[in-house]
Amino acid sequence: MTDTNMLQGKKIAVFMGGASAEREISLRSGRAVLTALQDQGLDAIGLVLSKNTQAWVSQIQGVQADVAFIALHGTYGEDGCIQGLLDIMQLPYTGSGVAASALCMDKKLTKCVLNDAGIGVPEDVALKDGKPLRYPVFVKPRAEGSSVGLHYIEDEEAWGALHIDNLDHWLVESCVYGIEVAVSVMGGHALPPVEVAPKSGMYDFASKYTAGATDYYCPARLSGDQIQQCKKVAEKAVWATACTGAPRVDLIVPEVGAPVVLEINTIPGMTATSLLPKAAAEINISFPELCRNIVADALLRGGQS
Repeated sequence: MTDTNMLQGKKIAVFMGGASAEREISLRSGRAVLTALQDQGLDAIGLVLSKNTQAWVSQIQGVQADVAFIALHGTYGEDGCIQGLLDIMQLPYTGSGVAASALCMDKKLTKCVLNDAGIGVPEDVALKDGKPLRYPVFVKPRAEGSSVGLHYIEDEEAWGALHIDNLDHWLVESCVYGIEVAVSVMGGHALPPVEVAPKSGMYDFASKYTAGATDYYCPARLSGDQIQQCKKVAEKAVWATACTGAPRVDLIVPEVGAPVVLEINTIPGMTATSLLPKAAAEINISFPELCRNIVADALLRGGQS
């Protein structure tokens, strides 16, 4: 693990809030991280970024931090925007850089990169006269996180009830059946896969953030070979997209064949129901230690050790 003694005397700003549809989830993550860092005696402060992004520069300059822990989700937070701003301001930050963040926020482009790397992804379903050629399908925005806007469309009647203004901004994909798992990757090495078993049958926004709505198993209820395969695929996906920090790769493990990557989250949630902390706990990394390691890694990559 990264030497975290370098954090002594460093001022850590935990960025939360922001301007996306995931602002409330960001606040939950940010507050949890802030408490974990402060409880270790570190000089950490919370920075609730405004819904008005034009105020961000003055807000960030005002705290005079040495490193930023980015707990922002969604637009402007994990799409490369805040990362580009912090690069210009020469402030080290957690998570992936501009290019990897922008890439992974666009699920369509991510699928292209992963496919080129030989990694399985859900198949796109072609449209004819504005309708899928087959059902059922999953419909999701190209550039949202936390399963915002995820729809399971079973037939033509359900499609007709779905009101989408511009299909170019959405993905229509075939359904991949199997066990859903999340594999977090730290320092290029995969943590134990966490199995996600939503009681509703679909891991949507409500299942993610409603206590008791989803059962989690770590390690996942898979064979030893399947677990190793998931870890290898996740590490390869992170390498192919040039992600850094502690990204999380979401996969489906079918009964037969290799795991299929659904998406890569460059800034995974850090709430009570989040998957990265569950995976870390399985190898005896506490939540405070996890937060500390993530910040120390950011300082090392930012050349501020």
